[in-house]
Amino acid sequence: MEKLNINQWAEEDRPREKLMSLGAEALSNAELLAILIGSGSTRETAVELMKRLLSDCNNNLNTLGKRSIHQLCEYNGIGEAKAVSILAACELGKRRARETAEARPSLNAAPDIYQYMYTRMQDLDVEEAWILLLNQSCRLLKAERLSHGGITETAVDVRIIIKEALLCNATIVVLCHNHPSGNIKPSPDDDRLTQRVKAACETMRIHFLDHIIVTDGLYYSYHEMGRL
Repeated sequence: MEKLNINQWAEEDRPREKLMSLGAEALSNAELLAILIGSGSTRETAVELMKRLLSDCNNNLNTLGKRSIHQLCEYNGIGEAKAVSILAACELGKRRARETAEARPSLNAAPDIYQYMYTRMQDLDVEEAWILLLNQSCRLLKAERLSHGGITETAVDVRIIIKEALLCNATIVVLCHNHPSGNIKPSPDDDRLTQRVKAACETMRIHFLDHIIVTDGLYYSYHEMGRL
């Protein structure tokens, strides 16, 4: 029977597609390595080649990382470039294991949010709008710039806020924008935007924590002012 190459497999069985749809944790070690090398040989697919290589290493990634480039190149379908990719991945795994997880800043109060955003906005001469996406513990998942606008206003698409929050599995959203003029008083447009974001978040059961207006040395918090 003619052997199918990876491109002829069902889409859910291809390593790259499988990773994108199910996440990296759903893949076997052989499938992850197959993504790195990209292709196998005329006799076996990349996954089959990596299964054979791992079998020779007692299915132990630590043992695999001790192989030399010369030893890896003894396998049909593995040249120097693929061997280097495999060893580089093993080295990255070792280095990651030695590092501690990066601490996510806690942004549960307006002063903390202001300090975080001020460093990003202090030198701007036009308005920018950002969202901060937080988990249930008010730890930052992602900070995303929404728009870069004019001197007096910037456009914000509320749909993008909700989309980004859902993609990050965020349960709390903070909206921030700056006033290059230094005036911390919200404009009527700021008020309307705040209400639109609040309504959209309520519909999606996401907590809209605050809308912060950032200026040089001062801030305005809708939450602190009792307007959220």
